[in-house]
Amino acid sequence: MNSIKISSALISVFDKKGLEPIIRNLVKNGVQIYSTGGTEKYIRSLGHSVIAVEDITSYPSILGGRVKTLHPKIFGGILKRSDNKSDLDELKKFDVPEIDLVIVDLYPFQKTVNSGASQDEVIEKIDVGGIALIRAAAKNFKNVFCVSNKSDYGSFLKILNKSNGYTSLEERKYFASKAFNMSSTYDTSIFKYFNTYEKFLKISETNPRTLRYGENPHQEGSFYGDMDELIEQINGKEISYNNLLDIDSGIHLMNEFKDSNPTFAILKHNNACGLASRKKLLSAYKYALAGDPVSAFGGVLISNKEIDFSTAKPIHDLFFEVIIAPRYSSKALTLLKTKKNRIIIIQKKHNLPESSIRSCLNGYLVQEKDLRTDDIETLKNVTNNSPSNDKIADLLFASKISKHTKSNTIVLVKNQQLLSSGTGQTSRVDALRHAIDKANTFGFDLSGAVMASDAFFPFPDCVEIANNSGIDSVIQPGGSIKDELSINFCNENNMTMVFTGVRHFKH
Repeated sequence: MNSIKISSALISVFDKKGLEPIIRNLVKNGVQIYSTGGTEKYIRSLGHSVIAVEDITSYPSILGGRVKTLHPKIFGGILKRSDNKSDLDELKKFDVPEIDLVIVDLYPFQKTVNSGASQDEVIEKIDVGGIALIRAAAKNFKNVFCVSNKSDYGSFLKILNKSNGYTSLEERKYFASKAFNMSSTYDTSIFKYFNTYEKFLKISETNPRTLRYGENPHQEGSFYGDMDELIEQINGKEISYNNLLDIDSGIHLMNEFKDSNPTFAILKHNNACGLASRKKLLSAYKYALAGDPVSAFGGVLISNKEIDFSTAKPIHDLFFEVIIAPRYSSKALTLLKTKKNRIIIIQKKHNLPESSIRSCLNGYLVQEKDLRTDDIETLKNVTNNSPSNDKIADLLFASKISKHTKSNTIVLVKNQQLLSSGTGQTSRVDALRHAIDKANTFGFDLSGAVMASDAFFPFPDCVEIANNSGIDSVIQPGGSIKDELSINFCNENNMTMVFTGVRHFKH
């Protein structure tokens, strides 16, 4: 039962676009067509004969169209086993027509949800008969060909044209797998709409974006999701796996500064190597670059404001992989596009996900994203001296960067500029020493700088090292049983320290 000629077809689709060439081919090959409602009328409008489902079932479409195909004479014709004599005898006894092809396009449930429709409108777009037809046809792939998505019309038509209406077992099995994928995706979207009660992890994404490779050339990589909702690429080579990780980090980091003065950030390996806020974007870029001009090479650039021509000119001289901004002036864009491989991205206004998922062992870790941003209202001054308003601004600036930097991390800031950071170290002391060494390498004066830590200090060693380098203000979560040791050191050395009460680990 490998090769089967299609002799009868049930067609019931929501969207008729692209269906006509298939209808024409089926008619040419003498296929008997059965159909419902609007699809039946459409086929007749093309000048072709068609048998209405209700003429088979002797029941009209009822309940406002909720029940059309749900009948033994339809599902018996789909689920029959052609090599089973008992099945064939029963079809004959009950006058059930055999069906070799099922074409279904489901009600657009998710599209209706996304449109902001009312609950009643959404409910009516939950397809029942269509999904049942798909499951039945796919289950019986040995005898039935199932087309479950209008995106497959083209490939199905090629099969028809190639074989004069014959289909192979492998082709039917392949389309059955696509049908079950469609069914699971459809049901997942419905579940997510209804579920506000239970914690379940259901991921069902179709149409993966194949990447050149994963983190390394020997690894395959794909992106699942609707990237176009959030970003629009307007120039450059294909976005890579690593590009996407940096883009994600950049967008989440800059989200902390979406309502701030012009702010520019440069990222490398998911961490900010430069970031500054100024009254003018050009100045913000120059100060961001000064933070680490070495790491900036081949990095990802992101701005919270439109890239103008005056800012684009020095940016153009830098080698970088990606630039992201909400807008670009026409002159800036013309200049930046002169390097054809440079990836230029427009960031759209769109809500970011509120949870994160990552594989772990033989399962997944799921958590709420760290959406807490430290602010002046939540700060607790724990030292004798209180930081000035300017210091508080720098402390919060540093805290935002620390939150989006790999742990363990120490971030050094002065005058709304990232001076340096120590990232991903196994020791907080090592992170601080690395940050100080890096700042010194690029000639920064740490006198009057502030320090942010993503977690508490278990000992006073970090504040002592910071003080010896000229740093005079610290922001940290607090919560160590030995907090008093660090507080006492600050008081003895005229330093200020504030607690946030919130840890920002990023592993």
